[in-house]
Amino acid sequence: MEKRLSIKLKSVVDELKYEVLYASSDYENVPLYSPNVHRPGMQFMGFYGYFDPERIQLIGRMETEYLATLPQEQRKKAYDELLSRKIPALVICRGINVFDEIEELARKHDVTILSTEHDTGYAASEMTRVLYLGISPRITRHGVLVEIYGLGTLILGDSGIGKSEAAIELMKRGHRLVADDAVEISALDYETLQGTAPALIRHYVELRGIGIIDVRQIFGAGAVKEKQTIHLVVNLEQWREGVLYDRLGLNDQYVNILGIDVPAVTIPVRPGRNLAVILEVAAMNARQRHLGYNAAQEFTNQINKHFDQQLSGQGNNG
Repeated sequence: MEKRLSIKLKSVVDELKYEVLYASSDYENVPLYSPNVHRPGMQFMGFYGYFDPERIQLIGRMETEYLATLPQEQRKKAYDELLSRKIPALVICRGINVFDEIEELARKHDVTILSTEHDTGYAASEMTRVLYLGISPRITRHGVLVEIYGLGTLILGDSGIGKSEAAIELMKRGHRLVADDAVEISALDYETLQGTAPALIRHYVELRGIGIIDVRQIFGAGAVKEKQTIHLVVNLEQWREGVLYDRLGLNDQYVNILGIDVPAVTIPVRPGRNLAVILEVAAMNARQRHLGYNAAQEFTNQINKHFDQQLSGQGNNG
């Protein structure tokens, strides 16, 4: 059976700095499985079709204004019905004071009640962001992740091929290191991958013959970055004689990571090639393609146009 990814409620509350009005008996161990949150407006009116009790529930001014129109017993019944579903937590937004009214029910059903001064829309978006980061599918890849001209570039290749050395040269040229050796990759949504380094080795790079160096200490805080969206994958491989490497770049390559296709290039490595410069060019070329300009296609169009003109001229001379 596949293990479901989750994040603890307490870690979400700690990151968002919410006030805990009432902590359930299992507060520190409550798992959150859904990256989505919910505003229970329809539920307060009695409709529980398609209701997901695994989602954190948020109430704000709209819900409390509606509940204020109800008789006290009916309002209490609405809260009781919601909390009886054993939801992970109920968040009261805008600092609205309704806790006294539901304190008894929170204890009865042992459901955590939280409070935030933020408006409901902002609270929902921030909580969703934290939940997606905590619950999203993830994988660890052996490689180097650097930010080059704003593009997250994941460098892959066999051990000893020069990934770390290229990363150091890129740091000297003003780019930023995210991770060396091990890259933790998370799928934030259906089309976005984010990479970071394990906390234990963050900011460190291994250089054979020298050892472990601290990039932040040597190059400064501006040379490192904690996390980065991955836009391009570069595969480094040893140059092999007789292999026909792509010389035009007309064929688009992709690498599938966690179900997401990421643009990729394969770069053959041999002595004398300046990897840092090549990686910079690869990043700039990828940016141009993203913006709609394909140099390889433009070059091919010019060649075809030239030959068409030559053939047309020969036909007219005949």
